Amino acid sequence: MVEQLKKHVPTQGRPPKLSLEDQVLLCLSYWREYRTLFHVATSYGVSEPTASRVVRHVEDCLIQAKLFNLPKSLPEGEGIDWNIVIVDATEIPIQRPKKTEKKL
Repeated sequence: MVEQLKKHVPTQGRPPKLSLEDQVLLCLSYWREYRTLFHVATSYGVSEPTASRVVRHVEDCLIQAKLFNLPKSLPEGEGIDWNIVIVDATEIPIQRPKKTEKKL
């Protein structure tokens, strides 16, 4: 994962606060533990928006590298038990309404 991220390191601009290894660890801990971005960010000493950007950046790099995908069809055959429940715990950023907008 780190090797794929090294291909997408910008040469200009402000250097990131976290190393590439820490960015990958932040992303993996977010995926594995289902903690909120706020709690993951405080563990790594960054802000919540920074943690969100890191997770999105790592995901985008892995998708572009074709290393992060889900199969389009499930394998079939004897001995495969598909009694599985999947819970989507994805955080979706939302935009707050303006104070000048009327309340419904």
